[in-house]
Amino acid sequence: MNRRTINAVVIIGVLSILSVLFIQIFWINQTIRTQDKAILIQDRQDSLNQKQFEEQVRVSLRNVVEEISTHHADSSDLYGAVKQQRSNYFLVDINEDLHPYYLEQLLKRNFYDHGISDDFQYGIYDCYNDSIVYGNIIRYSRDSLYNPISDTVIGITSPGLAWKKDGHYFTVFFPDISAQPLDSLETNNDSPWIYLMIIVGLILAFFAFSISIIIRQKRLSEVKTDFINNMTHELKTPISTIGLSSEMLLREDFSDDSERLKRYAGLIYKENKRLEHQVERVLNIAKLNKNELSLKKTPLHLHELIEEAADSFRFNQLQAGGEIKLELNASPDEINGDQVHVTNVIFNLIDNAVKYSKEKAEVFVSSSNEKKGVLITISDKGIGIKKEDVKLIFDKFYRVSTGNLHDVKGFGLGLYYVKLVVDAHNGTIHVKSHFGEGTTFTIWFPRK
Repeated sequence: MNRRTINAVVIIGVLSILSVLFIQIFWINQTIRTQDKAILIQDRQDSLNQKQFEEQVRVSLRNVVEEISTHHADSSDLYGAVKQQRSNYFLVDINEDLHPYYLEQLLKRNFYDHGISDDFQYGIYDCYNDSIVYGNIIRYSRDSLYNPISDTVIGITSPGLAWKKDGHYFTVFFPDISAQPLDSLETNNDSPWIYLMIIVGLILAFFAFSISIIIRQKRLSEVKTDFINNMTHELKTPISTIGLSSEMLLREDFSDDSERLKRYAGLIYKENKRLEHQVERVLNIAKLNKNELSLKKTPLHLHELIEEAADSFRFNQLQAGGEIKLELNASPDEINGDQVHVTNVIFNLIDNAVKYSKEKAEVFVSSSNEKKGVLITISDKGIGIKKEDVKLIFDKFYRVSTGNLHDVKGFGLGLYYVKLVVDAHNGTIHVKSHFGEGTTFTIWFPRK
């Protein structure tokens, strides 16, 4: 997958997320507006119903007062007799004592005439004996119209009702009517947005994860392609050399020139060993990945391995005037490890320090004791590693681009192999590098 394809995927994904987000916001706004309109209509309807109910109750109670006044010699002043204390509580002033049963019949008839079917309760107060007569809660039904809810339970009233202490009056209380019917009608316009943000967050997280997987797969594909190209080049060279040397041996007669014969035979042997070494490196990586490589751990003196590797590079690699400085201060320097693989680790790191040096290699190797182990530091003054490459150098097949400074061969497996071996020995490895100035690798192995 090339970069243009990835960019197209990213653009399409972003457009899809924006489309979903736009549609969700549009419908949420529509839903909120519809809900607000419904609440407003319900608010007005409830307010209208409440006002209509209160007006019907007041008219009914005024009719009750008029009927009471016609049956007494002294009629009371009907103006202002009905007082509304709350939306469900009414107080009516009267001039005479009133029999509860008679009041109950008047209330039933007038409420029925005005279409009031809500439960109600009445109470009569007499200022002469300072007493209140409570009626039972009266409930409306189609069969029996108004009847008490119970024949045994009487004298029940709301504890919140306030009774005045002067004159004759009766009260009517509607227990099923809320004094504030609209208080519970609230909206929560924040909840849809919270759900939307959660959904968008999940979509963005999934999208970001998918893009990261695509980019990682792209990078893996690129490094695998580089690995195949490098491996093909690395294997082609010794194969070509072996083929040419074998062809020369077949074509010419070397019976009188044993030196040339030995030279061609040695060349074949050397290139064959080189080819064998490269194949062995790849096989070791495969075994380490599958945890099939068995480590033969024995007591090792790291200083001896470092000195042997340094002598080998001084003899083979540093003839152009470079140098390797050793400062081995660890005491003791013994660990428990596999000699072959630990040697390869040290060899690979020193080999990288030499290969990636500018002109004359300057490599510094030191050792010390730290945290019940041996710390080895390998530094160079080479071309260094860019910051974005440092975190990737231990990945399989990854090779740092060297630009025009060097043409360094390799499979991109050296540092990956080093990391696997160090981890297999319960050690740690870290790298610090400044581009253009040099690189320092630090390895820690636990002591025996």
